[in-house]
Amino acid sequence: MMDVQRIRKQFPILSRTVHGGRPLIYLDSAASMQKPIAVIEATREYYQHVHANVHRGVHALSQQATDAFEAARKQVQHFLNAPSERQIIWTSGATDAINLIAQSWGRAHIDAGDVLLVTRMDHHANLVPWQMLAAEKRAELSVVEVTDQGELDAADFERKLQNPKVKLVAFNHVSNTLGTINDVGRWVKAAQNIGAISVVDGAQGVPHQRVDLQALDPDFYVFSGHKAYGPTGIGVLYGKTELLESMPPWRGGGEMIADVNLDQGTTYAELPFKFEAGTPPIAQAVGLGVALKWMTDIGLDAISAHEEMLGAHARKLLRDIPGIRFVGEAQDVTGVVSFVVDGVHSYDLGTLLDGMGIAVRTGQHCTQPLLDHWGLRGTVRASFAAYNTLSEADALAAGVHRAVNMLK
Repeated sequence: MMDVQRIRKQFPILSRTVHGGRPLIYLDSAASMQKPIAVIEATREYYQHVHANVHRGVHALSQQATDAFEAARKQVQHFLNAPSERQIIWTSGATDAINLIAQSWGRAHIDAGDVLLVTRMDHHANLVPWQMLAAEKRAELSVVEVTDQGELDAADFERKLQNPKVKLVAFNHVSNTLGTINDVGRWVKAAQNIGAISVVDGAQGVPHQRVDLQALDPDFYVFSGHKAYGPTGIGVLYGKTELLESMPPWRGGGEMIADVNLDQGTTYAELPFKFEAGTPPIAQAVGLGVALKWMTDIGLDAISAHEEMLGAHARKLLRDIPGIRFVGEAQDVTGVVSFVVDGVHSYDLGTLLDGMGIAVRTGQHCTQPLLDHWGLRGTVRASFAAYNTLSEADALAAGVHRAVNMLK
């Protein structure tokens, strides 16, 4: 078992109080995780003793910064079991990575009449870029539905994959609203069988379970650093080499060029630099590398088991509340608990919990089409991480009981 108290000591923010001295109970990790001191210190050390621009200088600081920056890329490759660090592209986040795919691969390969297959479960970041591309290219957006249990409708998925015009299949590894864990390998293979490209949003997958890209074999896989104990402003796009090499650059500028000639045109750098125009997020990359090592040292399997235990415990306690309804109860879930209470607005409930020091997320969680399936305008979502405890799950249940009694 994990030593949770030892882990908590590595997160300075968890010792603070809010609202006049109430201990902070942070249950909003699906939105953004807190950072261990190792990540905070790594970014401070970089800025204090190492900082210079990378790849461009022969002086000592530039060489040190470049070494740290590229070591972080190598750490991501190792963490994901990607074949090569050349396949790891730095972005500003998962949203930026998906837009890069849509604007580069999508513009070059999607034609009028093609079908882009997405799911109702997805975050807006893995829906809106494809909507925009479909509108621009006069392509069709097809949507895989969800079951009332909050799982992808496998029969509907299989049926829509029979359409020979499907060129791209986009879906998430784990639902940020429901915690549902999708069978990535199954749907990647199904896309391959019809010659379609797969794009997997791993923003909620990477922080909560082991990810082996060589085993899952997606064409593209993306995630954000801040949802994986790392800094904000950094994300990762993994792509298969042959796809990345075939794609035109999305942004132009320094770093992504091999040669610039005003008469003969510009030639572009090799992977991964072709997609990394301008000064990259150096400190953030360094911090992310440390965050991934931190998770590896704790143990991904141990983190997953701990979070799932907390989620199950919270659900058990919350079931006693009159009028409560869990939104999505899939068989395979992470430590996310999303619920509504009859006659109670999610914002009101979230506000009262905040007054008790309990930080949860309320609203649509950037998944409006998903909540439309149940006719909901919002839910209360509690999301657990490695640093949360059973007593915090108990406090959540007690807080919801108290808040519901006050509101009713």
